[in-house]
Amino acid sequence: MTTTNSPHRCALVTGATQGIGLAIAERLAASGCDLVLHGIEDAAAGTGVARALAAQYGVQAAYVQADLLNADAAAALVEHATAALRAPDILVNNAGIQYTCPVESFPLDRWNAILAVNLTAAFLTMRAAVPGMRERGWGRIVNIASVHGLVASVHKAAYLAAKHGLVGLSKGVALETAAQGITVNCICPGWTDTPIIAPQIEARAALHGGDREAGIRDLLREKQPNLTLLPPARIGDAAVFLCSDAAAGITGVSLPVDGGWTAQ
Repeated sequence: MTTTNSPHRCALVTGATQGIGLAIAERLAASGCDLVLHGIEDAAAGTGVARALAAQYGVQAAYVQADLLNADAAAALVEHATAALRAPDILVNNAGIQYTCPVESFPLDRWNAILAVNLTAAFLTMRAAVPGMRERGWGRIVNIASVHGLVASVHKAAYLAAKHGLVGLSKGVALETAAQGITVNCICPGWTDTPIIAPQIEARAALHGGDREAGIRDLLREKQPNLTLLPPARIGDAAVFLCSDAAAGITGVSLPVDGGWTAQ
């Protein structure tokens, strides 16, 4: 599957050195996109990931380090990506952090950090990327929200606020750019096999004598009807589709990739 009719699109993917972000970068590279990967690793480590993708898929790739807790760094990310390779035609806001706690004891610093990385950084990168996309008459923005941008769970006040906010923000920007060849959409993953949920799986597995698969089923049974952790590559495949010419008429949607979670 090609990303577009042109093999020369450039994608900026945040949080792209592991998990869902890396899977999205891999799928975009396989479809012919050049890449700017964002992460928080040092330059040597991040550049190593970029070089490996470039060698494997025959594309250009660069790495830009930025701490998205810092609004100035987030605001400058598109500029730095452009300097590292070129202006992004595709922007994937994937970077995110999580913290769980009852609302009455939720620390303000954690609240502020989650909103900064999961919501404000996406606003700032979109604000920076849209003018260039308008000039070129083409752009794709894919924001990785979550099922928690659509439904709620306990002890996730900040994450819920950020992801619901990201869904609403995406709809608004989609309307603002709809006549200029730009689409803006969210992907809302359910339980996905990434390091962020490893502690929860380990805790459930401990209740089943260390059986990881039993722990996964126990965890997923509460929410996700297919009882299967999604491979990150499935989120990557969805992102590639939303960036393709086939999806040119799809904008302002929030696509659940959740094994039936939000169908209940």
